[in-house]
Amino acid sequence: MWLVVNAMNRVTTRIARTGHGPFSLIRHVGRHSGRTYETPVILARVPDGFVAELTFGEDVNWYRNIVAAGGGTVVRHGREYRINAIEACDALVGRAAYSLPFRAILKALGRKDFRLLRCDTGTPPST
Repeated sequence: MWLVVNAMNRVTTRIARTGHGPFSLIRHVGRHSGRTYETPVILARVPDGFVAELTFGEDVNWYRNIVAAGGGTVVRHGREYRINAIEACDALVGRAAYSLPFRAILKALGRKDFRLLRCDTGTPPST
């Protein structure tokens, strides 16, 4: 499983960096290593920030790292958004934030674990 996840992360990270497709990056600092990481995720944009579905639960490193640090950065379509707060999000509200194809998949899979990543307004990419 580790090999599949890492191979997928490399491909989806490249896609997220292009600014096309459904992927965003979450930039976070390791709790123990202090290293900066970027993890590709599919987020839904909402007025207060982004909704994240925790496919693998709360034990994934990107989530544990942003909780421990009190934030991180979302990189989406060439813009950076500082995560100021992380809050639990009701499953109905979380699923509703996603576009129809993703919403239908999340519902069919019975996904219930969502988080609101409250963010600032975003800064344009540096040149």
